[in-house]
Order: sequence, then structure tokens, then C-alpha cells
Amino acid sequence: MLYAVCLPNTCTSSVSYPRIKTPNFHRKRLAPTRLRVSASLAERNGVQTEFTPWLIVGLGNPGNKYYGTRHNVGFEMVDRISQEEGIVMDTIQSKALIGIGSIGQVPVLLAKPQTYMNFSGEAVGSLAAYYQVPLRHILLVYDEMSLPNGVLRLQPKGGHGHHNGVKSVMEHLDGRREFPRFCIGVGNPPGTMDMKAFLLQKFSTLERKQVDAALEQGVEAVRSLVLEGFTSRIKRFNLGQKYKYHQV
Repeated sequence: MLYAVCLPNTCTSSVSYPRIKTPNFHRKRLAPTRLRVSASLAERNGVQTEFTPWLIVGLGNPGNKYYGTRHNVGFEMVDRISQEEGIVMDTIQSKALIGIGSIGQVPVLLAKPQTYMNFSGEAVGSLAAYYQVPLRHILLVYDEMSLPNGVLRLQPKGGHGHHNGVKSVMEHLDGRREFPRFCIGVGNPPGTMDMKAFLLQKFSTLERKQVDAALEQGVEAVRSLVLEGFTSRIKRFNLGQKYKYHQV
């Protein structure tokens, strides 16, 4: 059955989720709990805030072996959001490490799939269905080779771009592509270096500084997205990121 969340003047359908009764949402509750699906709106600095829960998923590979590698910057972004928002991530559910909390007054579920990159969709599809999160509120965070190192980009939808993790997520969301993405640039392999070897390699000292700075900027961008949606603020953010290394 196709589940839809309807708002004033809009109605957006998501993937085929079962209807599940959901109790009230509580911040930092360690046992798995279900976020309450809500469609209420409130004004924040002249911008309407929607209180429908967000599922923010960072893609990466579990284990110390992959810590700090290019392919794991999605994990790093979620870790940074967890730290900044005080959301404890210490529960395993649906093959993912999760944490439940909020950004402002908007409930969020942070997740890091523990299935390895190519099977990330198993966790995302299950969590999205369990918590009844609409497609437009599933934010996927991952590494992107088509962007220079440390450059960020927020998009409301897109394809998989030959990224196996994104491809797996799309497959487990009934092939749908209408969910937001937060791409973190890692650049292209130098010369003839193997792509897989490049992605599983750690950043150089300069690259690490660029990525750390990008993660700080990324937390603010995620806050804006969750609280305000894809407004002109996000457009300005993307434009600033596009030219962040250009010197006038």
C-alpha cells in the first residue's frame, strides 16, 4: 500500500510502507522507538517548519579498517551531526547503528548502515518503512568523486551516479529516486590509480583539513534543510560551495 503524507497544498507519496501505529517521540531514548509521523507546520523566522521526522543516513563501511577513508565521509558527517546535536548513537536496528533525537523541534533519526557499502539499502529501506518516513525526508549522505575534495552539494533528488551504496538504497526504496542527497566531494583518483583503492585510502593532510572544514559547514546546511527545507538558503549554500576554492 502506498503511504502518503499530505500537507496544506501538497501531497507527497513515498515508498510502499506498511501502516504502523506510532507512539509519541522521545529524545535520546536508547531502546528502538518509532517516530511519530506528523504533518504540522510552524513559523520560524518567516519560514514554515514541518515536523515530519527526518531519516539522515550516512553511507560507509563499518570497522576500524575503513575509518577516515574517502568512502566513509558519509559516516563522518552523521557522527558530526550526532556530536553537535547531542544525539546518542548506540542502538542497532535493521542492520544499522542509529540514534534518535531532534534538530530544533524536528524529530530526526540518524543512521549508519553496518551492512557494508554495497548493501546499504537493506538498512535504509527497513528503517524508512518502520518509522514511516516519507521519501522527501530521507537524506542520504555520501562521498562523491565528481566534486572536488571538500566541496558539498545538497540535492532534492537524483540518480545513483554509479555509486553502489546509493544504487542499493534506490533498489530498496522500490527504485524511487525522489529523496534528498548530501554529496561530499572527494575528488578523482590521480593518474591511473584504481578507483576502489582511491576510495579506500585515507586523506592527505591538506585533504583532511578541507574535509574537516566541510563537515562543519555541512552540519549547518543540514540544520537549514531540516528546519526550512530546500529554500533559497540551500541554493546559496550550493553556489558558495561550487566556487569555494575560486580566488577572485
